[in-house]
Amino acid sequence: MNSAGNFFSNTLLQWNRSQNSRSMPWKGIKDPYKIWLSEVILQQTRVEQGWKYYEAFTSKYPTVADLAEAADEDVFRLWQGLGYYARCKNMLAAARTIVSDFGGKFPKTYNEINTLKGIGSYTAAAIASFAYNLPHAVLDGNVYRVLSRYFGIDTPIDTTAGKKIFNELAQKLLPIDNASEYNQSIMDFGAVVCKPQQAQCSICPLAPNCAAFNTNSVSQLPIKSKKLQIKKRYFYYFLALYKNQVIIRKRPAKDIWENLHDFLLVEADGLTDIQQVTQKTGEFMLQTDFETVAISPIFKQQLTHQTIHAQFVQIKCSHQPTIPPGYQLVPWNALDDFAFPKIILDYLKSQQLQLL
Repeated sequence: MNSAGNFFSNTLLQWNRSQNSRSMPWKGIKDPYKIWLSEVILQQTRVEQGWKYYEAFTSKYPTVADLAEAADEDVFRLWQGLGYYARCKNMLAAARTIVSDFGGKFPKTYNEINTLKGIGSYTAAAIASFAYNLPHAVLDGNVYRVLSRYFGIDTPIDTTAGKKIFNELAQKLLPIDNASEYNQSIMDFGAVVCKPQQAQCSICPLAPNCAAFNTNSVSQLPIKSKKLQIKKRYFYYFLALYKNQVIIRKRPAKDIWENLHDFLLVEADGLTDIQQVTQKTGEFMLQTDFETVAISPIFKQQLTHQTIHAQFVQIKCSHQPTIPPGYQLVPWNALDDFAFPKIILDYLKSQQLQLL
């Protein structure tokens, strides 16, 4: 490492030891299982939100064997509200692989860790360095931002060329014998000093040598080449109630909220009149005598690539309703046994229809 690299890395380590007050329950631990849990939970999730989930999971499933032996529905229910349920599904699969293929012991090399379901290069590097102090540089959004600004790199971070440049640079800057502390230092530095907006350049110890600061381009870096395309979807849910029972289903694979449950659903191309939507429920509405009890306002949930608009219609069935294929009639007071998407929980809470 050259002198510029030494200054950069040493300054971050000094900042970490003297000024870093960022507190998180998983910082400093060496248990690879708990480190892995924290990384999975924090993907696409704010630290403030993920904190309580981390504590809930480590309390209920203190070891990887405990998680591997858990029923899918129990784990999904504990995950409920975090979103991105593929993470939870992959986490369960990885836990079971650790038990079946590694004797219940978390793998100890980067390559072995990287073979687990749902674990990519970033998570593998984080576990390898934080748990075992192995020399693998971590590259998350915070690290990309710090490196891009300090070294003035304008290659888009979401391109093959950009990923190669940043990966090689991050690895060169990594102190071989102190990977764990350095990785945590640069991640925290990006979170509290070199922030996406309102970067704290006035108190930044790297500012004198920072290319972006010296060229007044802090707000322009890092660069992404792709603009995320957001798909809009419109869900109309019918809460078909009959003698304190309601119709639900497990959502299909290869769509959002896989393995979660929802109510009788009609998806439309846009905002639509409820009467028109009702006609699309097919045989259910034709064969069921019902009374519309209430229609909700539009609820909205923002996912990474989709915006979900949902409206809920409560209907009361006077006779045993026709159950569409894939659905089931369950007691209302048993709904707590099933995991639901956040947008449905938000609706139930707004109507004081909390799951009992």
